[in-house]
Amino acid sequence: MKWIQAGSLACQGDWMFRALSDFIAEITGGNRDAQAFEENDYRLAAAALLVHVMSIDGAVTEAEREIVKQILSDRFSLSAADTETLVELAIARDAEAVDLYAFTSVLNRAVDDEGRRRVVEMMFEVAYADGGLTEFEDNLVWRAAELLNVGSRDRVRIRREVREEAEGDSGSGSI
Repeated sequence: MKWIQAGSLACQGDWMFRALSDFIAEITGGNRDAQAFEENDYRLAAAALLVHVMSIDGAVTEAEREIVKQILSDRFSLSAADTETLVELAIARDAEAVDLYAFTSVLNRAVDDEGRRRVVEMMFEVAYADGGLTEFEDNLVWRAAELLNVGSRDRVRIRREVREEAEGDSGSGSI
């Protein structure tokens, strides 16, 4: 039981140190890195899921890399440098992860139902970036959607919409 208390004190000490250093940076006119991505940052959790989709089929294409960067930059209003940092952190977090729960639990706490559906949409966008959806990618998005409490009906609808957009069949040619 003592190790739990010691860990709690260490976390509390880290938090207090961070708060103090933020305060000092603020009063001295210093600029603390506003885009620092903490372990519990929903942007990092979403990025890690996208990186996992990108690499699940064993073949990472440049199209997939670029769509991950584009999605993160657009959805989270990030600069190119911040996007690169986020992707690098997400790759490292994904490599360390033993399951999807570490990422989906952060997202469940941080975003609402619509936000979680957007994450599923982003995952499908990455999966379709290389021209098609593999069974591994589809299974991964299914598992993540379940952990994000996105229902099957929504997941199937999102997959269809992203597929149609990826194929260029989003209704632009219909009369």
